[in-house]
Amino acid sequence: MTATRDDTPPSRRNRAVREPGFADLVVGFVGSVFVCVGSFGVGDIARNSTVAQDLGLSAIAYGHGKTLFGSIFWLGVATMVIAWVRLGRRLGTDRPALSVRTFGWGIVGWAAPLAVAVPVYSRDVYAYLGQGALFREGFDPYADGPAHLPGPLLDSMAQVWATTTAPYGPLFVGLTRLVTDITGDHVILGVYSIRLILLPGLLLSLWAIPRLARHFGASPQTGLWLALANPMVLIHLVAGSHVELLMMGVLVSGVALVVTGRHVHGLVVLGLAVSIKVTAGIAIPFVVWIWLSHIRARRRVEPVDVARVFASVIGITVAVFAVCTAVLGLGLGWLTGLGWADRIINWFTLPTLAGHIVTLVAAPFTALNLQPVLGVTRAVGMVVLAIVLVGLWWSHRRDERSAMAGMVWAMLAVLLLEPSTLPWYYTWVLCLAVAFTLPRWVRAIVVGVSTFMLIVFQPDDSILFYKLPEVLLATALSLLAAISLTRRDPLRLRRALDWFRGGPDTPHETDRSTTSGA
Repeated sequence: MTATRDDTPPSRRNRAVREPGFADLVVGFVGSVFVCVGSFGVGDIARNSTVAQDLGLSAIAYGHGKTLFGSIFWLGVATMVIAWVRLGRRLGTDRPALSVRTFGWGIVGWAAPLAVAVPVYSRDVYAYLGQGALFREGFDPYADGPAHLPGPLLDSMAQVWATTTAPYGPLFVGLTRLVTDITGDHVILGVYSIRLILLPGLLLSLWAIPRLARHFGASPQTGLWLALANPMVLIHLVAGSHVELLMMGVLVSGVALVVTGRHVHGLVVLGLAVSIKVTAGIAIPFVVWIWLSHIRARRRVEPVDVARVFASVIGITVAVFAVCTAVLGLGLGWLTGLGWADRIINWFTLPTLAGHIVTLVAAPFTALNLQPVLGVTRAVGMVVLAIVLVGLWWSHRRDERSAMAGMVWAMLAVLLLEPSTLPWYYTWVLCLAVAFTLPRWVRAIVVGVSTFMLIVFQPDDSILFYKLPEVLLATALSLLAAISLTRRDPLRLRRALDWFRGGPDTPHETDRSTTSGA
C-alpha cells in the first residue's frame, strides 16, 4: 500500500493559524474576554436599574464579588497589554509578522467581547442617551441640559454633565435621537444601540489605516498595531462607548481618500467627521496643500488652481456640515457646548499643568485658588494653540508628506494645549500617525502612555491623578510595559529562575531567543 501526498492547498483559516504572532492574538482575545467578564462587577453599571437583581447578579457589584470581578478585569487588561507588546516586538524587525488580513480579524476578535461589556472608564454613553432623549421630547440639547428630563438616563450619567449642553455635531446628535426613538428610556438597550452606531467607526478604521500607511510607505501592520490593537483604544472606545470611535473611522477614511486622489469624496467624508465632532476640522486646512501637491505632480500650479482648491475645500466641507445642520434643525448651538470641557481638570494638558505648578509654587507665600489660575493659563494656552496651528499649517505646505506631518502635529498640539484631555482623545493623533514609520522609542512612549491611561483612569469612572502612591505604581508599570517593547525580560526574571534552578548563570538574549539541541 503506497502513501499519497496531499497536495490540497491549506485553507485560509489554517494559514492564519500558522502565521507568526497568531498565538498573541489568541492571548489578547482571552484578555478581552476577562475585561468583559470583569466589567460586570466594576464597570459603570446603570443606576436605579433592577436588571442585575432580576438576573441574580447583584452580588458581583459589591464586597467580595466586586473584588473578584475587579481582579478578573485587571488580569484581562494586563493580558491584553502583554499580547499587544509581544505583537509590537515583531514590527520593524526582520522577524515575520501577521498579515494585514489576519491582524484585522484579530482586532475584530479583541473588540467583540468588549462590545457586550458593561460601560467602563466613563459614563459618557449615558450622557449621549440623555441628550438624544432630550431632543426626542422636544427640547434643544444645544440649549438645555439632560436635567430637564428626569428619569433612568439622567440617573445613570455623570451628574457633572446633567446641566450642560451637547458639544457634539449635528450628525451625532441626530443619531442619538434615532437611538432613543427606538429604545425609549431603556438604559441597557440604549447602551448597546449606541455601540451599534459607533462600531462602524472601527470597521472604517480597519479599511482606511492600512491604505493610509501603504500610501506613505509605512507598515500597515504597524498602523493597525498602533491605533487599533492598542488596548487603551479598544477598551476606552469600544467598552467605554465613546463618540471618538465613530469620528476616528470617518476622519481617517476621509484623509485616506484625499491622499489617494479622491479629493471631493474625501472632503465629503471629512465634512461628515466634523458633523460628528468638530475636532476633525483640524485636518481639513491641510487638504489644501495635499490637493495642490497632487496637481504639482502633473503640471505647474497656476493661481486659478490655488483659488479653485481653496474654494472646493471650504465649499464642500461647509456644504456637508450645513446639510447636516439643516436636517437636524438646531442651528449652530453646539458651539456653546464646547466650553463645558473646562469642567474637566487633569494635568495632562500643558495649560492645566501650568496652573497646578503656579499654585504649588505660590503655596508657601500665598493661597491661590486653582480655578482663577486655570482661567489665565488656559486662556494663554488657547492663544498659543491658535498661533501654533496657523504656523503648522503654513510651514507644512511643501508637499503631500509634509502636509500629512503637519496634520499629525496639529492634532497633537490640540491634545497638549487645549483646556483638558482624556484618554480617548489620543485617537485623533494615533489614527493619522500611522502614515509614518515611527522609531521604536516613539512606539515605546505610546505603549507607556497608553498603559498609564488604563491605570490612572479606573473602570468605575474614578480617577487616580492626584493619589501619589497609585500614580507612582501606574508610572512603574507603564515604564515596564514601554521597556518591554524594546527588551525581552527587562526584569531579568529568566536569569533569576535559572539561578533558582541551579542552572548556568549566563546572560540571555534580549532581542531574540536562542535554542540549543542535543
